Amino acid sequence: MGTQPLRDDQAIMGSDALIVVDPQIDFCPGGRLAVAGGDEIMADIGALASRFRHVVVTQDWHPAGHLSFASCHPGRQPFDRISMPYGEQVLWPDHCIQGTAGAEFHPGVQGAIDRADLIIRKGCNPQVDSYSAFYENDQTTKTGLAGYLRDKQVRRCVFVGLAYDFCVAWSALDARREGFEAVVLKDHTRAIGMPLGDGTTIEEAEARFRAADVRFIGRVAWSPAAPDDRP
Repeated sequence: MGTQPLRDDQAIMGSDALIVVDPQIDFCPGGRLAVAGGDEIMADIGALASRFRHVVVTQDWHPAGHLSFASCHPGRQPFDRISMPYGEQVLWPDHCIQGTAGAEFHPGVQGAIDRADLIIRKGCNPQVDSYSAFYENDQTTKTGLAGYLRDKQVRRCVFVGLAYDFCVAWSALDARREGFEAVVLKDHTRAIGMPLGDGTTIEEAEARFRAADVRFIGRVAWSPAAPDDRP
């Protein structure tokens, strides 16, 4: 059964993959890089995962002293932007450091972790940041996710998690680059919303979504899949 353009009442298909992006404690209120309301989506993501045959979770997994941390650049502050060999880089507070409590998954998303076929740790290279589930920020170093999804005969990637305008957005755009259909469930994400020009990083992300044919919807009320397509 082929996939069709996503509508709110469309069935989840066996060829869909749910990609849960960085559902970690440091990105939730009280964490080192908290996204407002990040904790509010975790239980819903955990429940949603049970409806998919294929579930992938990404985990930001930085070594201490990662060059994307503002603390590694004297005189710089979190959220400053600098030039790196691979392009512009936002400097972040130290976050999701390997082996720390903040790098762990939020307990509310445990249902998705239990359901996951694959957990991808990203941001491990101390010299290069990694927003996307598919590529490091140099846009050449692959995580291996695209090949895995092709082996599983996935056609459409459905994205949830944190943050909407950074790691979720870059992942969805790279899914299109790799030839997959891409959908972002806005009700299952939260955004940072940094100022950018006359707008914010949210508006920039959504403009890029439109240009790349990434579908982003605000509500989800999908029907169960047909019997031969159930997870």
